[in-house]
Amino acid sequence: MRNIWTIFKREFSYYFVSPVSYAVLFMFLIVLGLIFIYDLLGAANSGQAPVVEQWILGPFVTLALFLTAFITMRLVAEENRTGTMELMMTAPVREWELIVGKWVAALGFYLVIIGATLIYALIANAYTVPGIDLNTLFSAYLGLICLVGALLAIGVFTSTLFSNQIAAAFSQLAILLGLWLVGLPFQSQTGAVADIVRYLDISAHYYDNFAQGAIALTDVAYYVSLIVFFLFAASRVIESRRWR
Repeated sequence: MRNIWTIFKREFSYYFVSPVSYAVLFMFLIVLGLIFIYDLLGAANSGQAPVVEQWILGPFVTLALFLTAFITMRLVAEENRTGTMELMMTAPVREWELIVGKWVAALGFYLVIIGATLIYALIANAYTVPGIDLNTLFSAYLGLICLVGALLAIGVFTSTLFSNQIAAAFSQLAILLGLWLVGLPFQSQTGAVADIVRYLDISAHYYDNFAQGAIALTDVAYYVSLIVFFLFAASRVIESRRWR
């Protein structure tokens, strides 16, 4: 755990000195803020109740699909490019500790962004009687954290495959778009194959349950499985380089 903590502190602090990280944070908050203001004014004029989990977290998911690549692309690819990976592999740190430390740091940065969006929920709750649906909001935020954790795990994995950050970013986008769209051709079909393919749809587990206020163990298990699988695969890639 000490090694994971050391790697976490190193990577997490980097996010607050990197201009790319601030650009991602700024883009998230500006885009979500504009959407929130537009929807809040529309709800006020029509007398409808604010639906923060749809106004904010729905667009957040779409933005995260593309912007997580820019957060994770340097995590290992930069180490490969500069040659510091070879030095790290001679240190008394296990491959999985290196990977988990980097993933937790990326997740920690995203939790900062997610936490910042709570200001929109507080504003909506203050101007709503008797208040917004906190149970649905909690479920949506929990699902968002699970989803982002899976996206980042995929990003860490693709970052281990390249020394070029752009190649790592586009490889992650290819995998994410594949998992995002895999169930689309099977939406109206039935049968075991269609059920399996729809289960692989990374967005359906969020929108069909979490965003609706339902927490299903199958959805949690899906995201946890993705995280474990891709972090394990990333550690195996690092281990294979140790023995070359």
